[in-house]
Amino acid sequence: MFPMPPPATLDSQGPDTHMAAMSRHERPTLVQAMLRGLRGRCPHCERGALYWKYLKVEPRCQVCGHDIAQYPADDGPAYFTILIVGHLLVAPLLLFPIIWQAPAAIMLPATLIPLAAATLALLPRVKGAFIGLLYALKVKEQDAHLHTADMAD
Repeated sequence: MFPMPPPATLDSQGPDTHMAAMSRHERPTLVQAMLRGLRGRCPHCERGALYWKYLKVEPRCQVCGHDIAQYPADDGPAYFTILIVGHLLVAPLLLFPIIWQAPAAIMLPATLIPLAAATLALLPRVKGAFIGLLYALKVKEQDAHLHTADMAD
């Protein structure tokens, strides 16, 4: 048998090597970052959770320590969710004659409840993808003054 070298420890490599290895993450592409967010994972490392509650973003990734709260999702995810649900569910519903012929007391709950459920199920995924997009484009909350039309006034 060949002799095995002893495993390297943090002390033998020094703290500078350890810190360099921790900060050495390849920056994901735009699509990779959006898919990571879509899955509810940290857009930086993909291992940490993006949310700590339904739509509450973790301030920092529990795995890599990346500051996730710096990406201003604001109203963008809600707009995209409404756009997606409207085009995929509402528009096709309007093609069925039963929507127009059935009593409103039956059709309103029969359509609004599934639409609300679809919207609530889709919103965290769209918000995650939106945060991934902001991460990939390097848009941060402190850059808000650069991206606003208020400067023109």
